[in-house]
Amino acid sequence: MPDGLASAFGTPGLVWLLAAFGAAGLVRGFTGFGTGLIVMPVAAVLLPVPVAILLLSVTGVFSWPAMLPRAWRGADKRQVAVLAGAALLTMPLGIWLLTILPRDLLRWLVAVAAAVTLAALVSGWRYRGRVGWPGLGAIGGAAGVLGGTTGLTGPPVILFYLAGPSGAEAVRANTILFLAALEVGIVVNLFARDLVTVEAIWLGLILAMPYLVGITIGQRLFDPARERTFRALAYAVIGLAILTGLPVFD
Repeated sequence: MPDGLASAFGTPGLVWLLAAFGAAGLVRGFTGFGTGLIVMPVAAVLLPVPVAILLLSVTGVFSWPAMLPRAWRGADKRQVAVLAGAALLTMPLGIWLLTILPRDLLRWLVAVAAAVTLAALVSGWRYRGRVGWPGLGAIGGAAGVLGGTTGLTGPPVILFYLAGPSGAEAVRANTILFLAALEVGIVVNLFARDLVTVEAIWLGLILAMPYLVGITIGQRLFDPARERTFRALAYAVIGLAILTGLPVFD
């Protein structure tokens, strides 16, 4: 067995990580988002935040064959390109903040960002009107900084789509495509900052297994007619993950 793989199997709290990624895969397979909101509060307790962010992105890349074909057909590619392009431009700033901020502060940022996102989702807030290209750029830019710093690439864009008039299928497709672009960006930026280790790659391979199983089940469960019920369950899982990851419970 390669040394890196043996080290990955010895990761403290591996069982909790496997459970978190399995649950996250189930939620993402159905809704198109939720991985970071579930995984990061838990992983940030067990691992250095840069490693947790890398794992999130690596497992996301492994999910592409299962998720991208359907999402590609249903996504608004031009709109997603603007959002993702702006996010990739601002992501290096987020990665830089990741390298200089204390770990406890990063954990609080993860918890607060996830909690605010969850509260907005549960509230059912909606906006009326049309967002132009400058607005899309600002939303994408915010996602890039937040994603680089905390691993939560989705919240600004998720809220943008869920608060608008788009249906469940369109929201799911656009979000999947956007997150895929940012997963590549995060991995590249972490490599450039020399924050990637062989052990982390092996651990990502291990965690990708329950993640892909969860995605497969979630996609089969996807049915716009049952969206309200499943989202309620997803919100409960996200809330539990946030509570579990709060530094006050160390």
